[in-house]
Amino acid sequence: MKLRTTLLATALGAIALAMPAFAQECAVGPVTVGFLPKLDTDPYFQVAKGGAEEAAKEIGGSVVQAAPSQVTAEAQIEFINNFVAQKVGVIAIAGNDANAVAPALKRAAKEGIRVISYDSDVAAGARQAFVNQVKGDSLAEMMLESMHDLIGGEGEFAILSSTPTATNQNAWIAFMNEKLASEPKFSKMKLVQTAFGEESEQTNQQQALALIQAFPNLKGIIVPSGIGLPAAARALEQAGALDKVKLTGLAPATLMKKYIDAGEAQDIWWNVTDLGYLTYHVAQLIAQCKLTGAEGETFTAGRLGDYTIGAQGEVVLGPAKIVTPANLAEFKF
Repeated sequence: MKLRTTLLATALGAIALAMPAFAQECAVGPVTVGFLPKLDTDPYFQVAKGGAEEAAKEIGGSVVQAAPSQVTAEAQIEFINNFVAQKVGVIAIAGNDANAVAPALKRAAKEGIRVISYDSDVAAGARQAFVNQVKGDSLAEMMLESMHDLIGGEGEFAILSSTPTATNQNAWIAFMNEKLASEPKFSKMKLVQTAFGEESEQTNQQQALALIQAFPNLKGIIVPSGIGLPAAARALEQAGALDKVKLTGLAPATLMKKYIDAGEAQDIWWNVTDLGYLTYHVAQLIAQCKLTGAEGETFTAGRLGDYTIGAQGEVVLGPAKIVTPANLAEFKF
């Protein structure tokens, strides 16, 4: 009997050691959600915040947003720690680096704070859900299709991405490379270089000009970055190159309006306000244990309607559109 009691105590002790140091309790009502974008000066994330604030007025709780002035994982880690000190209920992060921020997010979870990602994912083991603006493969294919249409399906083109560690951009580029290698439709298109604008307007302008100088036969540039695409357009416009080099990518449609109207560029976009709105709903449901992030869970997000959680906790806002002169009026940002 004594031996059995000792063995039981030992087993319970082992289980206790294996459990997290801090249990995450279910919130009994709406909480404060700390939004941590990639960059504090990007208007994209300010618009998304507006959507989150709209949702907060409807269902309660509050939104606080803070972000670094540099697009690095190290800079985001400081803000993660600040949110922990503030004891927010949920951190919603747009990751600058999927893996580098993961340890800090896991520490936040041990302190009882829920973690989700939006716009740009982090390591799946460091968050419960990821609110994606649109399926990544769909975005990548739309950007490639757009470039195909703009350059007549043949010729040299380049990619001007954000940073070498950007999770979403890297996934899109990998998918585009697969399509280029496998689909006959794209066989006459040649990707000559991938450059990086480092989420800086000036750097994007410099890199766009460097690309057209390095490749005299360049016919187009894909810019999958909201800051980068309008910056590249302005640089090529000033250089008088937009009649020869076409642009497509991701950016607020209103910033690309004159280039789209002129046939010099296309744009792939979605409703950014809705992204923030949906993220806030998911954050509150996670905080109150009404969602866990498990595949197949369903929920309703206010005016956006019903959603189902996919693999690895992904929630997809909805399909994007290629913005052309014909549908430009649909996009208010």
